[in-house]
Parts: sequence; structure tokens; C-alpha cells
Amino acid sequence: MQVTFLGTSSGVPTRARNVSAVALRLPQRAELWLFDCGEGTQHQFLRSDLRVSQLRRIFVTHMHGDHVFGLPGLLASLGLAGSCAGIDLYGPDPLRDYLEGVMRTSSTRIGYPLRTHRVKEAAARGTLVLDDDDITVRCTALTHRVPAYAYRVDQKPRAGRFDVERARALGIPPGPVYAELKAGRSVTLDDGRVIRGEALCGPPRPGCSVVYCTDTVFSEAAVALARGADLLIHESTFSHGEAELAIARQHSTSTMAAQTALEAGVKQLVLTHLSPRYVAGNPMTPDDLVAEARAIFPETVVAKDFLSLTVGTGG
Repeated sequence: MQVTFLGTSSGVPTRARNVSAVALRLPQRAELWLFDCGEGTQHQFLRSDLRVSQLRRIFVTHMHGDHVFGLPGLLASLGLAGSCAGIDLYGPDPLRDYLEGVMRTSSTRIGYPLRTHRVKEAAARGTLVLDDDDITVRCTALTHRVPAYAYRVDQKPRAGRFDVERARALGIPPGPVYAELKAGRSVTLDDGRVIRGEALCGPPRPGCSVVYCTDTVFSEAAVALARGADLLIHESTFSHGEAELAIARQHSTSTMAAQTALEAGVKQLVLTHLSPRYVAGNPMTPDDLVAEARAIFPETVVAKDFLSLTVGTGG
């Protein structure tokens, strides 16, 4: 999986940071998923090397404007392009009414399948939001001023590495049969031999996992959702020194995000959703936020717009 940050500011955009949007690229299936869609997200796509034509799913954490105001424009542009195969939208209960209201009052026609899925029940019951062949998505309710949800994307375990040299030594001709064997299936060769794919593959390889968590104050539910994840993307709206303000507004500090990562035992933490007050020249900067977090969880970086990270490089 490849994660690209298209917006990393909270509340309002700045000169250097747009509001919330994170793209998840799935190269093996030529698909793109989007998490939140703040105002101007489609402009961010144009400035990146991502192909919006590959967009298939959009996951919305909550209905605050800095997370959803970019949706109508993006969806309308996809319709004008005439090449969209369809979009599945996941999010809070009001998401469908919001989009239908905007589209109706602006006389916007969407000429492709647009399906919305409410995640409230899945979050309450702990059931899957999505089980899509080799990927699952779960969510949990967060603690914010409006209903908000964190999402976890898990790649299912993959077949072990295929031993090409051994296959050649057995006289198995290259071609489509290799794909069958690599998938662990048995095949019958032209000479009558039955070859078991699992005998030519190593042990199954665990899939990778990404968790997207914003907006919330420190949440045990987020810790549980992120348990053992490869990458946790967590909001860090405020510095540790403004913890009282963070709690009042039900946002996280840098140290709350780090504590979540530590308790969950994730491999890497990325801070995002930074308050516009943290810029160079002010008393606190993004470098200070990441330093606070690293004191608790060393494997921390701070996101900036267009930062890309590859998760699961083990292949």
C-alpha cells in the first residue's frame, strides 16, 4: 500500500497545508481509496502523481467541513470526466443527506453509480465495514463533538513466496500454470503429474495494515483498533502544553497520539491535522510537536502535504 497525504491542516487551509485528505493507493489492483475530502482536495490530486481516475472508495471520518467540503466538487468533476466506474462512500449517517442536498440544490447530475454506506452499526457491533477480496476494513467510534469514526485497513495474509527455481527443476513450463501454483492451487501437467502449489510456496506472509484516526481526544477505542498496525495516522491538533484546550475541543495533542501508538504497539506513527498556529516563526512548530511525540514513541514523523509512505515493502 502507498499512503499519500493530500491535506494535513486542521480547520482551515494554510499556504503550506490543505485540509484533511489521505489517499491510499493499491498498486496491485490499480485502485485508489480516499480518507476524508476537505475543500480543495481535487486540486491536491492535480498537484500529485496520483490518478483520480483510479478512485473507487471514499471513507469519511465525520461531517465537519474541513473533512467533507471537497466531496461535492470532486464527485461532480468525476462525473464530467465521463470515465468513472462508480464510487462507494462510507461514513456517518448524515453523509448521504448532505451529498443529496448539495447535488439537488446545485442541479448537479452524477452519471455513475454512487453508493453510500453508513458505518455506525459496524462500529457499534465490531463487524467489518468492507471485505473486498484481499482487503478488510473495520472502524470504531471516536470521542469528538460530533459522531466520528476511525478506520483500519488490513491486507489479508498472502501466499508464501513461489520458488521459481524449484519449479523449473521439476520441469514445469513457465506460463499461466505458475500463477495457479503461486496461489497455492494444485495443477495437472500435460504429462499427468499433479503438482501441489503449496509445496512450491513458502509460509504465508502477513498482510500490512493502516489505521486512520481523526478527530478525537485520547480514546481507548482507537488503541484497540490500532493494535499491532504497521502505520497509525493520528491527529495532533495541539501541543502537549495545550492539553486543556485539546480536551475541551475533543482533539488530541502530540502526546495523546504518541500514547495511542505506544499502547497499541504500532510500527510507525504519523502526526497529521495540525493546528495552523504551528508554523515556523511561532513559539511552537511542527518540529516541536514531533519531538514531544518522539519522547513517548520514537518511531514518529509529522506529515506534510504530498508526503508519501509505502507500507508493506516486504512484498
